[in-house]
Amino acid sequence: MRAVVITKPGDVDVLEVADISAHEPQEGEVRIAVKAAAVNPTDIGFRQRGGGDDLPQPWIPGMDAAGVVESLGPGVDRLAVGQEVMAAVTPRRPDGGAQQELLVVPAASVVAIPDGASLPEAGTLPMNGLTAQSGLDMLDLSSGDTLAVAGGAGLLGSYVIVLAKERGLRVIADAKPEDEELVKGFGADVVVPRSEAFGDAVRAVAPDGVDAVFDTALLYRDVFPAIRDGGQVVFVRGWDGKEVEDRGIQVHPVMVGRVLERTDWLDELRELASEGRIKLRVATELPPEQAAEAHRLMDAGGLRGRAVIVF
Repeated sequence: MRAVVITKPGDVDVLEVADISAHEPQEGEVRIAVKAAAVNPTDIGFRQRGGGDDLPQPWIPGMDAAGVVESLGPGVDRLAVGQEVMAAVTPRRPDGGAQQELLVVPAASVVAIPDGASLPEAGTLPMNGLTAQSGLDMLDLSSGDTLAVAGGAGLLGSYVIVLAKERGLRVIADAKPEDEELVKGFGADVVVPRSEAFGDAVRAVAPDGVDAVFDTALLYRDVFPAIRDGGQVVFVRGWDGKEVEDRGIQVHPVMVGRVLERTDWLDELRELASEGRIKLRVATELPPEQAAEAHRLMDAGGLRGRAVIVF
């Protein structure tokens, strides 16, 4: 079977397509004939840094997959051969990530695709959806609390907005002028201008500061001025652990690899997408041989959706 592989850490030229072997699904596993696998910012970092010495080469990127159940391991009765499904997977394992034609994953990481969705559309949902779910779960805000979302027009930001509204939160999100209506369509209560002064923009509509910020735009320390004393923040690419100032703000780095088997969250994402409340956005579809172009598009920024590898 074909797979997108990373031969060594580096630029896009380290991406290749290789033939690799696939094993049979074991107890509690599913083997999926992958038709679509999204390219995410995590794949860029994985390509640049590689899988490390503890992971055999070549490395297979990808955390989102959608396709058809090809076979089931013993003990799996919730899914059926031939069913169209989506899955979340970590590339940091010997079997590799999602960008391969036959993918073996735990059944707990697999659910049916949303009603009315294409496989490329479904292939954009699991990992980012679970990231949004995990961050909001860490914040554990109460209905009526205010959440600011940095990067409201991005794919992850859009999921955070929808899921935050499901929890009864007031949402302030930033956006460029051309994206304001788009972000309002996700459900944001207030859209503020996207700028380098995120804190000032948020404080203009929430003078006392917000209860929490979900930073999908990688602003890091620049989001702290928006948060009230004793508030919270979620970061999606880790945190260096250094305190900015003694204001009692709790920092939550999201580690989505810990929640890839949250079937209940995947089912909730499926239902919201089936109802049209989560918008599934595909920017472009490319064959595995053009994985480097997908990475270039992601690196360039500004995509309103995901580039998807299609097999």
